[in-house]
Amino acid sequence: MSGIRVVIVDDHSIFRSGLRSTLEGVEVVGEASDVESAVAVIAAEQPEVVLLDVHLPGETGEVAAATGGEAVIRRAAPAAPSTRFLALSVSDAAEDVVRVIRAGARGYITKGSSVAEVSAAVRAVADGDAVFSPRLAGFVLDAFGAVSGETAAASDELDRLSAREQEVMRLIARGYAYKEVAAELFISMKTVETHVSAVLRKLQLSSRYELTAWASARRLL
Repeated sequence: MSGIRVVIVDDHSIFRSGLRSTLEGVEVVGEASDVESAVAVIAAEQPEVVLLDVHLPGETGEVAAATGGEAVIRRAAPAAPSTRFLALSVSDAAEDVVRVIRAGARGYITKGSSVAEVSAAVRAVADGDAVFSPRLAGFVLDAFGAVSGETAAASDELDRLSAREQEVMRLIARGYAYKEVAAELFISMKTVETHVSAVLRKLQLSSRYELTAWASARRLL
């Protein structure tokens, strides 16, 4: 029985091989070592989860100012809307964590994690959860304002949305495709699109990836 379909993106071949051979409950359907090849394999394979290093070669063109991981997410996500991204990096710098989460990653764990921890994180992200190594979660909460009384502000923001818009918001933020939201809520895709547009407008967000970060920071997923 096959496991969760995963693409591994890391510029160290030995590390990729080690992950491929040791991850539990995972079917590795592709690998990549730089931004360009990662975007191509993700579009071709449509994996459930991408395990993604933050710093990669091939950061060119319109993504020159981005980290490699950030560039992969921004370029690959439109072609693989149901794919979820999990950063796995040696870096625990706040700037790296925040940038990749802002780009749309569902979580961030460090390479000091055990095989069991990485496998569990992949399963959690595939199920729609957000996952962070414990010491990194504070960076995300601080960056997105989910501390020091911002919980009340989140409630005020949610009050702008109708009950149905809140349902759609949570599903979209968890990574559901429009057709999956339509099936879950027994509504048409056109209605889903209308609700998503309203949610983004009312929350003053510009994309579903910003919505995911917004909802994750407020623990709404």
